[in-house]
Amino acid sequence: MVDALPPGQPVRRPPAEQTGFALQTRFGDADVRVLRNAILDKLRFSVGREPSSARDHDWYVATALAVRDRIIDRWLDSLSRSASTGRKHVYYFSLEFLIGRLFVDALSNLGVLGGIKDALAQLDVDFDRIRAAEADAALGNGGLGRLAACFMESMASLDLPAFGYGIRYDFGLFRQVLTDGWQHEIPEDWLSFGNPWEFERPDIAYPITFGGTVEEVREADGSVRHLWHPAETVNAVAFDTPIVGWRGARVNTLRLWSARAPDPLKLETFNLGDYVGAMADRLRVEAISRVLYPSDATPAGQELRLRQEFFFTSASLQDLIRRHRAQNRDIGQLPEHAAIQLNDTHPAIAVAELMRLLVDEHRVAWDEAWRITRGTLNYTNHTLMPEALETWPAALMERLLPRHMQIIYQLNWNHLREVAAGGTLSGDGIRRVSLIGEDGERRVRMGPLAFIGSRRVNGVSALHTELMRETVFADLHTLYPDRIVNKTNGVTFRRWLQQANPELTRLLVDAIGPAVLDNPDALSGIERVAQDPAFRERFVAVRRKNKERLAREIGERLGIAVDPGALFDVQIKRIHEYKRQHLNLLETAALYEAIKADPNRDWAPRVKIFAGKAASSYAVAKLIIKLAYDLAAVINNDPAMRGRLAVAFLPNYNVSLAEIIIPAADLSEQISTAGLEASGTGNMKLALNGALTIGTLDGANVEIRERVGPDNIAIFGLTAREVADRKLNPFHAREAIERSPRLAAVLANLRSGVYSPDDPGRFAGLADGLAHHDTFLVTDDFDAYWDAQRGLDRLWHQPDEWWTKSLANVGGVGWFSSDRTIREYAQEIWQVPIQ
Repeated sequence: MVDALPPGQPVRRPPAEQTGFALQTRFGDADVRVLRNAILDKLRFSVGREPSSARDHDWYVATALAVRDRIIDRWLDSLSRSASTGRKHVYYFSLEFLIGRLFVDALSNLGVLGGIKDALAQLDVDFDRIRAAEADAALGNGGLGRLAACFMESMASLDLPAFGYGIRYDFGLFRQVLTDGWQHEIPEDWLSFGNPWEFERPDIAYPITFGGTVEEVREADGSVRHLWHPAETVNAVAFDTPIVGWRGARVNTLRLWSARAPDPLKLETFNLGDYVGAMADRLRVEAISRVLYPSDATPAGQELRLRQEFFFTSASLQDLIRRHRAQNRDIGQLPEHAAIQLNDTHPAIAVAELMRLLVDEHRVAWDEAWRITRGTLNYTNHTLMPEALETWPAALMERLLPRHMQIIYQLNWNHLREVAAGGTLSGDGIRRVSLIGEDGERRVRMGPLAFIGSRRVNGVSALHTELMRETVFADLHTLYPDRIVNKTNGVTFRRWLQQANPELTRLLVDAIGPAVLDNPDALSGIERVAQDPAFRERFVAVRRKNKERLAREIGERLGIAVDPGALFDVQIKRIHEYKRQHLNLLETAALYEAIKADPNRDWAPRVKIFAGKAASSYAVAKLIIKLAYDLAAVINNDPAMRGRLAVAFLPNYNVSLAEIIIPAADLSEQISTAGLEASGTGNMKLALNGALTIGTLDGANVEIRERVGPDNIAIFGLTAREVADRKLNPFHAREAIERSPRLAAVLANLRSGVYSPDDPGRFAGLADGLAHHDTFLVTDDFDAYWDAQRGLDRLWHQPDEWWTKSLANVGGVGWFSSDRTIREYAQEIWQVPIQ
């Protein structure tokens, strides 16, 4: 492909002690010897290996354990300080924590990376090889889990006392394997070699109960007490992982729960020869913490998901109440000492469970329990799609959580009575704010439950919050106009700049100063040097090096040779129709046809790079992956495309792969249907590393445009309000296709099997769906998207202008640090002072 990048010159690297992303401490020979000896001790006494026989993973474990010893002192000190000062704690409830690899994260934040590298070098051990031996922690799926991980790191960096609560999944989501382009899911066995960062806490375990009956007992004073007689008990056992803040400011705790059977083996059954039956109850119980997001396509799958959500929520609430009471505090003071953040609706059952614990277990009066609950809980909404706001069949809830259904019915009765008495809503409006959906099967609506049970409800971008008030929570917003607030998402720059892109970090520290390591706003200083020829030359060289690294990764994984000089056009996110990977693929097919029709035109060379997983039961998303694979097979094997266009779909997208792709991206695809992406954080990470964004006015794209300037982002397509208006026309897709011969031709090719000659009808349903049921307005936005892409083609041929815009993105996104987001949460939602 044509090399559009200016040739790079050797880059002068300043002394490592001054600028590297984790180079806060200069290590003398004596310090390095101490680290080296600590590693050797761990290798011998904890791993049980001699250096002569140690493998890469043995060295990784030994090094991690040596570093962990240095973390523990800070961890225990952080816990001690919190207990002695009585500071309010934040408890972050999330079904996902996509923390990725922790090795370099811990070394960097502790400031010992340079010393560890030197110590390993003295032992003739390759640091990069042992770094690669660490498995990605399979504890999340996408942006929701990665946001939780960023928040945990920022809370520690800001010295904010916090616990993260979730599930210790044995196999995580799944490992994505593509067989002839079709996604297959296999277990992600990330714990097969152990996890040196975690501490099992068998002494911290709580009973989690399901099913059974509820008995009403009248007390001597005439009050009624409810006794839940469960049919099943599961033990939740704690596993703690220390989360190190920047420069070791604080070490907080990520506490994950593992499901254990109270009776691991029915010995009598075993001795009768029924070996499988003896283990059946244990397997059923421990399925709770086996897999993230088990398919809910069956009733059993739905029940397992509900069991998971209640399991970790109940254990976490029991744990934090125990911690509160251990400080000799009255239960009524809980809101003054604890702020709970519910990350989406998955832990929304916390409203009913906290009420149950307060009323039934701690004998708190109902009204006082409701005051405590609403003063302690807060809820983050992550979606505007009604189908994504969880609801559960009332029959399932009544069978699995009978006491909670009684509480929910009582809460709903009180809530609707207050609404009716207030006179703000009536008739259909009252029905819309009910916690029980009565349209067809009766279902418990978890979004409204979380809303009425929380002190604050927040959106995650300015547009998302505005639309929350106008759409999914419009009626509740009318009733509680001060409850919804905005907290635009952010990302931790330590992971996504300093660790993922150390060369760029060194350059920024050289050019702007070391303040960029501690203050993201200091990135704005890039304006002072952006036009300096020497700085720009080094910037382009850094980008070229990152792209060469990604090109090698593509070659090794896929056997595809791509030129680092091409425009790397990147869309990396979970596969979903509203994220519109198929819009990108339709444009790719149209571009392919256009290049074939006019090969002498000065096309900008492109590599289209995709990565992301489809939910196991999401057939259309899996078909979109197959389309990417089939298009790649056609385009990459066409000699006429050499030097012009290539397509790469990288399987099994995870944090470690993102750390390779993001620093190398030239173009960031953020092309969701306007009004449906709550925020996005990939857009922030990519812009931070110098990618230009092509996107709709959706989620945080709106605020990125404000920060980097409208001339430095490529916005196209319908706005959220135009999307709503266009959907009123039942023929909008047909009319859009009629207006666009290019789109019509691509859809015709899909129907006729041009890109799937082995199965000509494979994509006919996808094409027909767009023509007749284009829910996400792919057809309406296609021409605008095509035009925006061709504008970027022209810009790529003006490298000075491209790099000016790229640098404007790096310098303009300091506001999107998760440190800023956490400060806002702490001040306005949690009411926890940051010291």
